Amino acid sequence: MPLYEHVFLARQDLSQSQVDALAATATEIVEQNNGKVTKTETWGLKNLAYKIERNRKAHFVLLNIDAPANVVEELERQTRINEDVIRYVTIRVDEHENGPSVMMRKNDRERSRRREREEI
Repeated sequence: MPLYEHVFLARQDLSQSQVDALAATATEIVEQNNGKVTKTETWGLKNLAYKIERNRKAHFVLLNIDAPANVVEELERQTRINEDVIRYVTIRVDEHENGPSVMMRKNDRERSRRREREEI
């Protein structure tokens, strides 16, 4: 089956539990249509480069999906309808990354740098 990465941005005023519920809903849509979500990562609340629908920040979530194209079409249709999602993108990939994504590794590097600065 084809492999996809689906990233969506949720509104800044949502709580973390509401963002997790959005990710669970997306996972449910994929699994109901005989697909599989192999990994879900929440990247957290991040600043946007420009305002999107009066939002300066957004919650970023990544889903690694193993499913046929019609499942991804249905997921995108449901995402488009949802008012809490301000942007999304789905990309077909040759293979999924093993371990944490680049964004998660970046967060770990930033935390370790902050700790090093505090120790000095």
